[in-house]
Amino acid sequence: MAEQPKKLHILVFPWLAFGHILPFYELAKLIAQKGHKISFISTPRNMKRLPKLPLNLQPSVDLIELPLPHVENLPQDAESTMDIPQHMVPYLKKAFDGLEEPLTKFLERSTPDWLIYDFAPFWLPPISSKLGILCISLCIFSATGASFSLNSIQSKAIDTIDESSRVLSEGLLAKEKDFCVSDAFRVQETVRGAAVNAIRSCMEIEGESINSMRNLLKKPVIPVGLLPPSVYVNGNSTEDENWNRIRKWLDEQEKASVIYVAFGSEVTLTEEEFIEITMGLELSGFPFFWVLKKKNSPNTSSSTRGIIWNTWAPQLKILAHKSVGGFLSHCGWSSVIESLQFGCPLIMLPFHNEQGLVAKLMEEKMVGVKVSRNEDDGKLSRDSLAKALRSVMLEDEGKNYRSHAEKMSKIVGDKELHQKYIDEFVEYMETHRSA
Repeated sequence: MAEQPKKLHILVFPWLAFGHILPFYELAKLIAQKGHKISFISTPRNMKRLPKLPLNLQPSVDLIELPLPHVENLPQDAESTMDIPQHMVPYLKKAFDGLEEPLTKFLERSTPDWLIYDFAPFWLPPISSKLGILCISLCIFSATGASFSLNSIQSKAIDTIDESSRVLSEGLLAKEKDFCVSDAFRVQETVRGAAVNAIRSCMEIEGESINSMRNLLKKPVIPVGLLPPSVYVNGNSTEDENWNRIRKWLDEQEKASVIYVAFGSEVTLTEEEFIEITMGLELSGFPFFWVLKKKNSPNTSSSTRGIIWNTWAPQLKILAHKSVGGFLSHCGWSSVIESLQFGCPLIMLPFHNEQGLVAKLMEEKMVGVKVSRNEDDGKLSRDSLAKALRSVMLEDEGKNYRSHAEKMSKIVGDKELHQKYIDEFVEYMETHRSA
């Protein structure tokens, strides 16, 4: 009988954004299901926002709270990017860097077998190396965006690339503030210091880009699957009440007639963008449900055709509802995965980071349409938005996109496929642990 591998202790440490925290949390739970011990580290306020651990995993997952150091200009209760406007993120990164000392003390006491970290803690690889702890850099972005980013950082060649790539490069290579190191430096150091690089992707969708990463890094790059999230039920009365109100409205709409609209927690709209999107939605002729946090928008107003929702909304439940026929999205990787999990086609309006690259990839896969912007200034118009919406939502025009999105859902929603990626990832950690 084969000897069972010794159980591992794995520390998981995401960046302070819920687009990062939730996929890391999903991965942590999947590893814990294999019988290994997890220490999941974040700040107190972020821990309180996490979906509750299933009872069977509670003995295997320790939620370790490290208080976020106070930084001047950062609001007292700000512990994630969802708490602040985009221009204040450098202050959050400075506070995050202040976790170096308490995390070092925790590592010295607990000495895990593996440490899975995000792009941000550039100071962590040297500490881990000194303590003999192996590191895995987990990228929660698409392999398409990651391979481009890594190539840009290595080559600094940003002169002859298309507009969406140029925007991404400038974001990566720019210095944020004198007091805060750039994202490019953070990525470079965390990737360089890792024994392994993991990516939230799968060969079935991004095989070419994953192989490109392997060629660039000359070290193991392991896809962990897409980590499609569960439709959480927290039992929170406010959330239940919100969903009941949303579901009542959705139930009243015709099948596949509603446009769901959400641009994530980090896109902040200008007054002009808000007006053009609102008018484009009205012009499309379809009912819509728009989740728009107040901090990310100008003075919001009511609409005759749809609902503008200013508080928490259960995105997965909405996308799964039979009345939703398309998702107007910024093309964040998590949102794309969630949409395609339910075979919901995309109307893509990228704003920054890798979003333009993801939109280009999804257009190639024929699962949606990118909204065209003005070539001269990159501005959005209501007419171009309405045109893109109709091309996906109208029964005849959108048939092809719906068909391809449905086919893609067979990959994104394939639990066995993604479990296989987790199994292979865990097996790698079991067989390559430090002596």
